[in-house]
Amino acid sequence: MDQTPPSHLPPSCEPRRESLRIGDVARLVGTTPRTIRYYEEIGLLPEAPARPAGQHRLYTHAEVERLAEAMRLKHLLGVSLEELKTLLTAEEARAEVRAQLRREDVEPTRRLELLNEALGHLDRQLELVRHRAGELRKLEHELCETRKRVRRKIREQNAHAEGAFGPEPALELSGESQS
Repeated sequence: MDQTPPSHLPPSCEPRRESLRIGDVARLVGTTPRTIRYYEEIGLLPEAPARPAGQHRLYTHAEVERLAEAMRLKHLLGVSLEELKTLLTAEEARAEVRAQLRREDVEPTRRLELLNEALGHLDRQLELVRHRAGELRKLEHELCETRKRVRRKIREQNAHAEGAFGPEPALELSGESQS
């Protein structure tokens, strides 16, 4: 089972080598090699490039960072894998837009198009986050209402125990009330 992922990779965990094997990556981000392979299979991580038989898949620093971010978002938001994929795809698209905007030779018209594109990606991400926040607010409300009912029952039980309401009615074993 996945552990709680770090919000970012601590400096002590930064890969010293150019690339890491799957077991090392799993330890760094707090998951299992099986989860990493599954994330590759469903497209959350890029598929492994072709390699000679018997050689291990090596992960770049960028792939480790992407996996760490995926684990953080999944844990933080409690989203489905499909929702996570949507979030990460939008984030990648925003990164691409940012890279284009950093260029000095971007025409003002194109710059505006890029900014509008970034806004669209942000809106999709915010929609998903707000939906999740709404679900959490609903759950919080339900729990608060249940808590109020339980507290009321505790008060009633305490009042009965102190004799404020007189003796409790006798419980019928048959489940029917006597007239």
